[in-house]
Amino acid sequence: MLDGETATDVSLVDELVRTQFPRWHGLPITEVVHGGTSHALYRLGDDLAVRLPRREWARDDPSKEAVVLPLVAPYLPVAVPEPLALGEPAPDYPYQWSVVRWVEGEMAPVEEVSEDTPHRLAALIRALHEVDATDRPWTAGRGRLDAHDNDDAVRSCIAQVGGDPGLVAIWEDGLEAPRWDRPGRWLHADLHVGNLLFAGGELTGVIDWGSAGVGDPAADLMTAWLYLDERGRKAFQREMSEYDDAAWARAKGWALHLAVLALPYYRDTNLFLAGIARRTLDQLCPGWDG
Repeated sequence: MLDGETATDVSLVDELVRTQFPRWHGLPITEVVHGGTSHALYRLGDDLAVRLPRREWARDDPSKEAVVLPLVAPYLPVAVPEPLALGEPAPDYPYQWSVVRWVEGEMAPVEEVSEDTPHRLAALIRALHEVDATDRPWTAGRGRLDAHDNDDAVRSCIAQVGGDPGLVAIWEDGLEAPRWDRPGRWLHADLHVGNLLFAGGELTGVIDWGSAGVGDPAADLMTAWLYLDERGRKAFQREMSEYDDAAWARAKGWALHLAVLALPYYRDTNLFLAGIARRTLDQLCPGWDG
């Protein structure tokens, strides 16, 4: 475990379910091994999952997802983990936690999925962005690229991964691009390989809505570099042609922000997340040496 992680296991989940949601007690519990660090996931029977924050920064995710997902899910062309119950902290566990509907599907690299994946991603994002967010405050942590909050940390991490001037240029372009000056849109804001589920090569589900909220739609456009390759990215950008050069510059800046902060942090502790970060930097700046 990384420093600050809260340990979980099957016996803890069994006790939480027994004491708080006895109607589900007795269903088999199986730990789901995945590459994320913010939550532990356990399958509960065939149709349910238990999702437990294991880092302080994720403590509010269950309550956030319990609000956001019922609002956006009816409009989306893919399955999402429908929240069914919100659990409370217990003597052996400090955070709220959730029981959600299990979403079938498998993670898959872009090289192994259907050629229409850029189209399906575009349809998903457009559907999400069209959900009414009128009068809702900007709440997505990744919904506004702000030099005051991020500049020093990003530049420091660029130096830690080799200091490639191409990465610096992407970051500066993102900061200098005109801001989104229209109402915020509903966002997922974390559309990478670990959160996209496929069946038979077709996109069928999106999980982990802990970064969701209202903000600049560029935070979802960054999947062009977080997940897609060059060919898919071109197709995706054609599909999302309603967004201008400034939005794409901000999207690149956000993709770089996520990747360059993640790589030094996870390089020796989480090969899965470090791999996503390294691949994203490869897509942003081919030939970088970090």
